[in-house]
Amino acid sequence: MRVMALDVGDRNIGLAVSDETGTIAMGLGVIKRTSIAEDIKKLKAIIEENDIKKIVVGMPVNMNGSIGFQGKKVMNFIDELKDDFKIPIVTWDERLTTVIAEKALIQADISRKKRKGLIDKMSAVVILQNYLDCQKIVD
Repeated sequence: MRVMALDVGDRNIGLAVSDETGTIAMGLGVIKRTSIAEDIKKLKAIIEENDIKKIVVGMPVNMNGSIGFQGKKVMNFIDELKDDFKIPIVTWDERLTTVIAEKALIQADISRKKRKGLIDKMSAVVILQNYLDCQKIVD
């Protein structure tokens, strides 16, 4: 079963998908946000093209575990998704995923300019891989 992760920001949505076995997360790209209707239209095409069966949305959680302003924006986005998609949508704690993604890109010797364009996609990969790894432990 293929799973897709979203790292939802104000300007971009980072995308990652799993392999068929739900073991490995791979970066898919970034959607430049324009409007909710356009974002959903682009996501629908990607979901159909990749035969996605579940969506994991990174939830920005404060370090103390509370949901802040950005988390509420993401929750509103998820509500919009649930109106349009009939597949399961789950949230996943995304604390420190940007830091992890940034460190991975630095270790890969990616220039600062290129990192800026890759960080959202890499954050989605980290979110999805964490989710997939946890599911394997639970199963």
